[in-house]
Amino acid sequence: MKKALFILAACMMATFGANAQNLTGREIIQKVKDRPDGDTRYGEMELTLIKKNGSSRQRKVSSWAMDEDKDTKKMMFFTYPGDVKGTGFLTWDYDQIGKEDAKWLYLPAMKKTRRISGSSSKTDYFMGTDFTYDDMGSRHIDEDKHTLLREEMKDGHKCWVVESVPVDKHEIYSRKVTWIRQDCLVAVCAEYYDKLNKLHRLLTISEIKKIQDFWTICKMEMKNVQTGHSTVIEVKNTQYDVKIDKDLFTVAKLEKGL
Repeated sequence: MKKALFILAACMMATFGANAQNLTGREIIQKVKDRPDGDTRYGEMELTLIKKNGSSRQRKVSSWAMDEDKDTKKMMFFTYPGDVKGTGFLTWDYDQIGKEDAKWLYLPAMKKTRRISGSSSKTDYFMGTDFTYDDMGSRHIDEDKHTLLREEMKDGHKCWVVESVPVDKHEIYSRKVTWIRQDCLVAVCAEYYDKLNKLHRLLTISEIKKIQDFWTICKMEMKNVQTGHSTVIEVKNTQYDVKIDKDLFTVAKLEKGL
């Protein structure tokens, strides 16, 4: 009986391994993109910007998001410290290849709204962090060509390792290598390589929790390994399927503030 159970378990593991191995890189990224995360989301983020010498600055942000079919709208307002309080960032992420996402940044000190588009979206960094404006949104799956490199263990979890090469050569990076946990479909690490194929930035997700039955990233760090500067983001008070007014995701609301 024990031998029969062992053989059955071995067969099941072999079947799982074969199915996982048969997935293409694109199919894996699609599974990550399709991971359930509610129709609306709210969270409070604490950003720590760390210089190479160890000195740091802190920022606090409130963030809202709403899905509209396959598109996503997001609004972020800085709430701390005083010199950036009221700064807002609005994005409309379109799930349509060739249609550029819409991004606006409102600077209250100047009472000015800036449209972020074109190369600025891909190469400029968001509010002094190590994340580009594009990083703050979501990419269409076919903006990159995805290749499954291998499967391996990372931090005790079985992961797919997927290489993504941008179709648009104007991107800030030449390729990205991502480790994706197979049990929860969440990336735990990503390496961004520059045009000379040298490691440029390293993203590490160090804390993942289930909140309201949704796998949630709670802490991450993006480090520019070439400059030594890094940004740590801690996400707190995450809530899913909250009531949000659609009018929140407008330029008028961005300029009006909280």
